Amino acid sequence: MTLLVLGINHKTASVSVREKVAFSDEKRHLALQQIQQQNLAEGAVILSTCNRTEVYLHHRQISPQECDKWQQNVENWFADIHQLSLAELSPSIYTHQNQHAANHLMRVACGLDSLILGEPQILGQVKQAFQITEAYYQQSKVVLSSEFSRLFQKTFSTAKRVRTETNIGESAVSVAYAACSLARQIFESLHSVNILLVGAGETIELVSRHLLRHGVRRLMIANRTVAKAELLVEKLANNTPIDVFSLDQLQNALDQADIVISSTGSPNVLINQEMVSLAQKKRHYSPMLLVDIAVPRDIDETVAKLDSVYHYTVDDLQDIIQRNLSQREQASKQAEGIIAQECEDFFEWLKVRQFSNLIKHYREDAEQMRQDLLEKALQHLQQGDNAEAVLQELSYKLMNKLIHAPTQTMQSMMKAGNAEGLHLFSNTLNLSHPLDEKNS
Repeated sequence: MTLLVLGINHKTASVSVREKVAFSDEKRHLALQQIQQQNLAEGAVILSTCNRTEVYLHHRQISPQECDKWQQNVENWFADIHQLSLAELSPSIYTHQNQHAANHLMRVACGLDSLILGEPQILGQVKQAFQITEAYYQQSKVVLSSEFSRLFQKTFSTAKRVRTETNIGESAVSVAYAACSLARQIFESLHSVNILLVGAGETIELVSRHLLRHGVRRLMIANRTVAKAELLVEKLANNTPIDVFSLDQLQNALDQADIVISSTGSPNVLINQEMVSLAQKKRHYSPMLLVDIAVPRDIDETVAKLDSVYHYTVDDLQDIIQRNLSQREQASKQAEGIIAQECEDFFEWLKVRQFSNLIKHYREDAEQMRQDLLEKALQHLQQGDNAEAVLQELSYKLMNKLIHAPTQTMQSMMKAGNAEGLHLFSNTLNLSHPLDEKNS
């Protein structure tokens, strides 16, 4: 089996280039169709995310000598399907073959090749890409090879092992995630706190999703445009109660909040010391966490002087993220070791399987020889030829045909000076080795 991966990602291309080679559902279906019709591969998986587009292909009929030509054909097809020139894409394209391709797939699925080291979403995206391929081949009534399927199943189990045995995904390495992690560290449980989010942009959406996954009891969203906040609530589509406030109602929301996370594009401070002081009086000075991840800042830094108020800025979070990235980098070294081991294990399995197929085909060929010679012998007997002569010829021809391939193999080993192979061969056949005869 020959493997090939061709790709473009955030390391090799700008967003403008990555956008041009993204696969919609319709284009992905067309691509799988073309790959099949043009016999570019026996199986293909297309992974397309905002940060990467990769095509994984395998072909059992491609020899090592034909790999470069095959790769060139795939590159030409890739440019054609996106209606781009290969010259335009070539500087951004990377390719890997065979064991390097398998290793790359496992690194991608484990988050080691991601923009954010160790991010977990990519594994789900790889699984989805493989499921789409499986569905396409089932619909086309074409069987996806067990070797190619095994590679992806091995990849999924490797990613699970990396998540279990290392800390690659434990530490927060995004501002949104770090803000949520901070909240979980200061408050024992998010089930018993009220959380106010100020803003309704992408960062606040990410924060909302993190918090909802951790089972917050109540969420409030305050935004200058109430309609935009309501639209965000619809996108989140969650059973947790989410109340929407305008910025004019910010004090009211603040009075009810244990945790405030703010990220707006406002040029002015939205939450000052007086507002927090009023809220604390109404809250009987119970602990309050304010996390300001806006630039410029949304929360006056002097709020930190108030009793029972914890105040963190985006700079504080960046320090946390930097420490956590260092921890992930250490974990990534462990992950690389696991991937190397699992990749080697897959190719050992593949070798055993290929040799098993070789033995199967050898036996099938031998059986076909026997059948052909037997049929001819029976014809001669029916024609009245001498039975002993027919049997002699049958046995002689059968012997010559069966020992032809092994004899050629021994001659090749002798020419190559492969003494170890000859010893093994002679021991298997219970023959004395020529070297033994010389020494006797």
